[in-house]
Amino acid sequence: MIDFEKCPGCKAQFPVFDGPTHPYIGASEGCWKVYGEVLAKEYGEYQYPDIHRLTVDAYAVQHPGKPSRQSIQSVCVHLLALYMAFEKKMAARDITFAMRQILAKEPTFHWLEPPEDLGSITVQDVAKAKNLEEHTALVNEWAKSVWQAWSGHHALIRDIFTQAT
Repeated sequence: MIDFEKCPGCKAQFPVFDGPTHPYIGASEGCWKVYGEVLAKEYGEYQYPDIHRLTVDAYAVQHPGKPSRQSIQSVCVHLLALYMAFEKKMAARDITFAMRQILAKEPTFHWLEPPEDLGSITVQDVAKAKNLEEHTALVNEWAKSVWQAWSGHHALIRDIFTQAT
């Protein structure tokens, strides 16, 4: 019989797995393992698709962890990336460039209280994609779901972006 545990970030159920996880992203070992499998598929089989940017941003924001300097910066940076993707309609390459410029200005980030519901789609759903087209559609919906879940902080993220650009 397989035991399952709920991921503290995305709240999805994963088989109990005794392995590594991230030091400040709030994910269970089983969830972190599935995320690694999704990344491996993106790097290998899908040849590093443009959608990768959203995969990383959605996962990080859906697993905010506990308040620490690293987790605070992670959530804010990845929310900024989602803002640029969905509100500013920027391409992945441009988002990465803009993030470097924003971080070079050393903005002050504060802990953003995570919403109760962090989105209806998780990395577990994305892992079930059968091809790049399905994967791309799922990641896009996942990232939109996560961005919408954090809607209570959209004005603050918009202000950080405006002040830093």
